[in-house]
Amino acid sequence: MTTMTEASVREFKMPDVGEGLTEAEILKWYVQVGDTVTDGQVVCEVETAKAAVELPIPYDGVVRELRFAEGTTVDVGTAIIAVDVSGGAAPEPAPAAPAEPAPAPAEEAEPQGRTPVLVGYGVAASSTKRRPRKGPEVAVASAPAELNGHGPAAPAPVKERPLAKPPVRKLAKDLGVDLARVVPSGPDGIITREDVHAAVAPAESVVEAPVPAPAAVPAPAPAVAGFDSARETRVPVKGVRKATAQAMIGSAFTAPHVTEFVTVDVTRTMKLVEELKQDKEFQGLRVNPLLLIAKALLVAIKRNPEVNASWDEAAQEIVLKHYVNLGIAAATPRGLIVPNIKDAQDKTLPQLSAALGELVSTAREGKTSPAAMQGGTVTITNVGVFGVDTGTPILNPGESAILAVGAIKLQPWVHKGKVKPRQVTTLALSFDHRLVDGELGSKVLADVAAILEQPKRLISWA
Repeated sequence: MTTMTEASVREFKMPDVGEGLTEAEILKWYVQVGDTVTDGQVVCEVETAKAAVELPIPYDGVVRELRFAEGTTVDVGTAIIAVDVSGGAAPEPAPAAPAEPAPAPAEEAEPQGRTPVLVGYGVAASSTKRRPRKGPEVAVASAPAELNGHGPAAPAPVKERPLAKPPVRKLAKDLGVDLARVVPSGPDGIITREDVHAAVAPAESVVEAPVPAPAAVPAPAPAVAGFDSARETRVPVKGVRKATAQAMIGSAFTAPHVTEFVTVDVTRTMKLVEELKQDKEFQGLRVNPLLLIAKALLVAIKRNPEVNASWDEAAQEIVLKHYVNLGIAAATPRGLIVPNIKDAQDKTLPQLSAALGELVSTAREGKTSPAAMQGGTVTITNVGVFGVDTGTPILNPGESAILAVGAIKLQPWVHKGKVKPRQVTTLALSFDHRLVDGELGSKVLADVAAILEQPKRLISWA
């Protein structure tokens, strides 16, 4: 009969699945307590600020506990599932664990070494936010005290990190409340929003006593809590929507935006689109105006390479990119995302078509990976699909330019000296004026327009 010990239980922590993210929401659990799992099996789906990601477990065993319910936002580095590995392939340090409690941290460190192998195996120890533990953590914390000559009695002042969800921590920070002084009322000692507000109430009463005027400060709180649910709906800002809001604010108030416009006759481009649809080289591929617009922008960047750059504020340098990671803004059920096509400048037209098709289908399925949304240099946003003539797009953070494409409409146009119905659209190019001056921005936009008016320039200018 096998005796259950702490050494046989492994905790899987919420990993940083994309460039310094601090939290993720658990969307769905694929396992339940008592289920057997194997190394590499997907156990849950989480949504970060950038995408929905499936997390695989890095060892074999039986699920002992699911620490959080679906819909919960969890800090990176927090244990989300406990697995009993006593019946599976236990790690090398495990046999020594029952004899001494100290090796437990070594077990936790093993998944970190697996990070390059599979997504979801933990983050660096220095950035991990750990759940408070008994025993081993106190022993480790006491070591510095002994070295400083405070003696073995030093562990007494060691404080455990208060348990609270990210939104509650933010509320406490905004209100200036020290969570260590708050008495928790939630299950398992978790601090709730009500606990934070209760901690603020006494302080407010002390401040209000000598000065009657501040008594009006708490008034807004009942107004928020008592809104008319029949007339208003409040939607929590999180995930992709939260990330988009933060990115747009950062971009709008960091990069000085300039937007230029041009209206162009794209009749010949539309004819070429129809011809390419019949070409056997494009069989099975999606051919649409966006494909030729993307190619036109890539050619314009080749003719004006200085536009493909970024601003390094820390180094006070302009970084010229010798590659183009072409971003395509995509509206998804989770919000706006901007995945990009890596090294788009090297792709032939059929290859670019295939890449665009894969990008769009992956985005619609909600399976875009964080890596696909990193490292973009220039973006296209096609607002024309909504029947809009054009717009003034905001730059994707870290990029130098974004091209907005309006609706293509049949309009009266002077062609060869006569007014004729032609297919016309309006293009808008926003650029970072720290990097791109008016002349360079105008040349890029004019080149894109010239190619769409005479698509044979895709050959002569390429």
